[in-house]
This record gives sequence, C-alpha cells and structure tokens, in this order.
Amino acid sequence: MSVQVEGRCEARWQGVADQLARSLEAGDDLGASACLIVDGEPVVDVWGGHQDRARTLPWTEDTIACVYSSGKAVLAGLVLREVSAGRMDYEAKLSDPWPDFAAHGKDVTLAQALSHQSGVVGFAREVDPAIWLDWDRCCAALADEPPLWPPGTASGYGPQSFGFIVGEALRHATGKTYGEHLRALDLDVRCGLTLSEATRAAPMQKPPRAPDLGEPTPETKAAFLEPWSAPSGVSRQDWAAAEIPASNTHATARGLAEVMQGFATGRVRGEAWADEAAREASWAERVRGPDRVLPFDLSWGAGVMRETLGVFGGAPTAIGHYGFGGSVVTADPARGLSFAYVPNKMGAVLVGDPRARALLSAVYRAAD
Repeated sequence: MSVQVEGRCEARWQGVADQLARSLEAGDDLGASACLIVDGEPVVDVWGGHQDRARTLPWTEDTIACVYSSGKAVLAGLVLREVSAGRMDYEAKLSDPWPDFAAHGKDVTLAQALSHQSGVVGFAREVDPAIWLDWDRCCAALADEPPLWPPGTASGYGPQSFGFIVGEALRHATGKTYGEHLRALDLDVRCGLTLSEATRAAPMQKPPRAPDLGEPTPETKAAFLEPWSAPSGVSRQDWAAAEIPASNTHATARGLAEVMQGFATGRVRGEAWADEAAREASWAERVRGPDRVLPFDLSWGAGVMRETLGVFGGAPTAIGHYGFGGSVVTADPARGLSFAYVPNKMGAVLVGDPRARALLSAVYRAAD
C-alpha cells in the first residue's frame, strides 16, 4: 500500500488504520483522522492525507476540521455529564429555567428537545440568515417560533435549531455556553474558533451534490431548504468564530472519541463523567418512527441515534451521530469502545457515509 497513515495503532486493530490508508489512496478521502478508544485506552489514533486540494499541506496530528452534526452528540455528552451531576434533568421542562420557550404551547422536556421532538426544526417564517451567528437573538426567536407539529408526538430533525435549544438549556443550568464547556475540558474539540485555532482547521471540500432529502415537506423546507435555513451572507471567519453547536464544531477524531467515552464507559481521560443511571437514560429510546424532516425511520435517545439503520457497525448496543459530509462519532457501552472519523472531503450522504461504515466494519471485525 503506497499511502501510509501516521500515528499509533495496536496490532489487533491494524485493519482500521489500513482501511483509512485505502480510502486515502483511492482518493475517497483527501485528508482524515480516525480514533478508537477501548475502556479509556486509545488503541487507534491515526491520520493522513492533506488539508488542501493542491496537496501541499499535510494533515497532521493537530489538524482539526468541521464535523457538522457530529457536534450534536458532543453537546448531548455535555448534557449527560450535567444530568449525572444533578444540575440537569432529562424529564424537566425546558420552560422551567427558560419560560419564554413555552410560547405557542411548546410544553417540551429536555429529553424531547434532545430527541428532536420540540416541533421547532428551524424558522418557517423568513428571518435574516445571519441570525444564526447571534446567540441571544437566535434563542429568543426560536423560543417564539410556533411548533410545526404537536411537541412530543414525533421526531423532526433540527439541523441548526437543535444546538441553540439544547445549548441554551445547558447555559441556563450551568452559566456556561457549549463552547466554554469545551474549552474548560481542554479536549481537541472546539466551537467558536479563535484566529489561531482557525489556522489549524482544514478547509472543507464541498460534496459533489446535495444530499437526498426525499419529498420536501414544510418541516424539511424550514429545516434545510429556505434561504434562511442556515447562515448565509456571512464571512467564513465570522461563521467559524460563532457558536453554532449543531453544525460548526471543529475537532480531531481523538477529541471526539474521548468525549464519546462518556457514553461508553462513564469516564473521560480517566475522570468520572457520568454514572450508570444517567448513561442508561441517555441511550434509552425516546422516540421511534418516520422522521418529519429526514427520509428515515429513526430511533433517538437523548441526543444520540440508536443503531437501527446498520450505520454504526451493526451492533445493537451502538449509539452515535453522523455529520453532513461524512464524519461520525459512536459509542458502544457493551464493549466500552468509542470511535470517531473526521474527513475534509465531504460526501453527499446524510447518514451512513460509506467511508465511515467501512472503518466501523473494520472496528467490529477486530472487536468480535
């Protein structure tokens, strides 16, 4: 194999590193990192390829990239820690600390918000697309948004809104934003990049086509298809510096896999993260069925997808999240493992990118 990845890989798990090398050699990946942690021990931590199309900047151990919706699982992991500590409660109403959110009859629990049951997937009415860069303004507008279906009756994926709704609940409970929590952890996961951090970020190569969203519905349009469904008309610098937890988290695979150990084992870098009761509550099924935004039947825990589509390696005990473009984060509590993959060449698959699935297949071949 002419392409070699750098980093560390125990012999048992060599198939994971080899699979990343094959993907780079075939051109399926431009640059990427992958990390597997088992019972707190990193057994695979590899990277390779390039940050740029011209292949002049190598992907290094310190390269970060945007992981889009994989950041949702990171936010869910922070909430898990606070639930375990007693500062948050999955069954509590969002309106208890945030009364404005109850507008238009949005009687929503934290667990329902985490499982995309709030009814607020974005803005059905026209707004300034730059609103997504203004935390307070965006949260106030989402609190005043009428639900598109009765909350708690079905899931409807909120690609941007999820991060503000759950992130504001976290801020009310702890006094710190999502980005501030990440900085305090000193893991290689960031949301709201400084200029120096932005120099470590690999540019993202856009996908060849838009993802398949199925037949558009009012919910799909509000979530993805309106001109104001995502930030637009803003500079890349301003976008990267803003906190948009659901879509502009930047990370290494190692940093993401470390956070996901909180779900897998209840410990992160050897420190207690969450007790067994909180962990079981986090992955318990909160809703199952056809999503009102995504063209899938989904099973949601508290901010993590449950393995029902065969996209996290096939183990029924696996949970995780994909990010648009191909990134993935997973945890398997039955095996004590967590895994993350971070690419910069974006694919057009929303859930179950073939590159990530090939890596996860290699993980489970070695695990089992």
